[in-house]
Amino acid sequence: MDLPLNAKYNLVSGSGSRLLAGICRGIEKEGLRVDSSTGMLAQSPHPQALGSALTHPSITTDYSESLLEFITPVAHDVELTLAQLDAIHRFTASQLDGELIWGASMPCIVAGNRSIPIANYGSSNVGQMKRVYRNGLGVRYGRMMQAIAGIHYNFSMPETFWRAAWEQEGSKGSLQDFQTAGYLGLIRNFFDRAWLLIYLLGASPAVCASFLAGNREHPLIPFDAGGTSLYMPNATSLRMGDLGYTSNAQSSLNVCYNNLDNYLATLSNAIVTPHPDYAQFDVTETGEQAQLNDALLQIENEFYSPIRPKRVAQSGEAPIVALKRGGIEYIEIRCIDINPFLPLGIDAETMRLIDVFLVDAILSESPLCNEDGQRRNQENLRRVVNEGRCPNLQLLTPEGEEPLKAVARQLLDRMSKTAQTMDAEAGSDLHQQAMTAAYARIDDPESTPSGRVLQEMRETNTPFWQLALNYSKQWHKDYLANPVGPIEMAEFRTATAVSLHQQLAMEQDTQESFQTYLDRFYSQYNTVDD
Repeated sequence: MDLPLNAKYNLVSGSGSRLLAGICRGIEKEGLRVDSSTGMLAQSPHPQALGSALTHPSITTDYSESLLEFITPVAHDVELTLAQLDAIHRFTASQLDGELIWGASMPCIVAGNRSIPIANYGSSNVGQMKRVYRNGLGVRYGRMMQAIAGIHYNFSMPETFWRAAWEQEGSKGSLQDFQTAGYLGLIRNFFDRAWLLIYLLGASPAVCASFLAGNREHPLIPFDAGGTSLYMPNATSLRMGDLGYTSNAQSSLNVCYNNLDNYLATLSNAIVTPHPDYAQFDVTETGEQAQLNDALLQIENEFYSPIRPKRVAQSGEAPIVALKRGGIEYIEIRCIDINPFLPLGIDAETMRLIDVFLVDAILSESPLCNEDGQRRNQENLRRVVNEGRCPNLQLLTPEGEEPLKAVARQLLDRMSKTAQTMDAEAGSDLHQQAMTAAYARIDDPESTPSGRVLQEMRETNTPFWQLALNYSKQWHKDYLANPVGPIEMAEFRTATAVSLHQQLAMEQDTQESFQTYLDRFYSQYNTVDD
């Protein structure tokens, strides 16, 4: 498996490592609100003490009213990002009454689709659009899938890096196009290697049986005599498999990352072209509008992918229109499971491993994608999701099948060189320490988060939901014992009040009808192919 370097690697090696200073990152971390005594999904509305889920800058909801989402500001420092995420957890915990934040990706005890309340964002047109979009996800895919939580990792290289690389290669074309091409190369390499992150960081090998109640078409087997937990013995991340964020309908989408125009055109077409299977959805069982449209995708966010190219959109601007306007600004990694053994679900070592993985993907040559490569990537991901810790697991490479351990070590050897370069800039060995931990997980599959989950369930005779609840209680107790300080508390309360005021102002300012608002929003997609 050849892993050639590109010109950018020569740029940053040695004294050029300073170009890696200023990497930006941010975290979006989801977590269910759960009844602290029963472990069942909370049915209460989003707490007013947390502000408006529509307008609060750091505390919102994802699909469900019970699915919190915490958002950290963009920062250059790993420890600062974690401190910001920690403060949000501690403030939120202090505002919950008889509830806690579920510390795992796969859901707590749920009682079917109707037990998963869809998020409510108020009566403004923006709020209604978010609500109807979620209605659409519910009727198309079911609400159960939407109760799965994860961590989204936003990442961007410093502008100084892109400018230096552009100048080194002769300043051909615009800097914006050069940067976009560089991120597309990262994305292509990401798909080729994503299985490695799933193996190293996957933490969802088991589920509560309530999650699959009534579903007899799954491959999971009972973990215990009572059948309260279901699992796959060598699975790593069921969240990333057929039980999680996948869509058979979307399998027809041939999304290619060889150039931005092709990516934008494919998604735009999927948003404006009717999909016959969805024409049946008119209203929900409660009489609400069932979906935003009857196309394959209601909006871009419905396209399920472990990675997305991104640009901060202007007010009312569609995501792919923002990309058309300014190119790729950063990328969003969406395949990170919540680690139940960590208070925040992620730690500094994990973040540094992800950083090395992404920087190395930028510094490696990135062949254009083709159908054979896409099929190979999909099969490798499937194998690692379902069988990743199998001792003799083979992966597909351009040369044929090779043992996972051999392919993984080759990738880690390359990444180790990148880690040394990043440590040279930082004046530490922290990235290399993260690599050492990754090697250890290759050597011992049971030391991975997924292996640890099953090992502890087995040794303590504990079902999945109880193990996750135990750790969630432990972290919640720590949050309450060590609350945020008075200054941070005042800042959170101010943000809460401001967000509630902003939502009210938006609702009072709504003048055009919701349909007129939607028509104006969707008219943007007519400009994508211009």
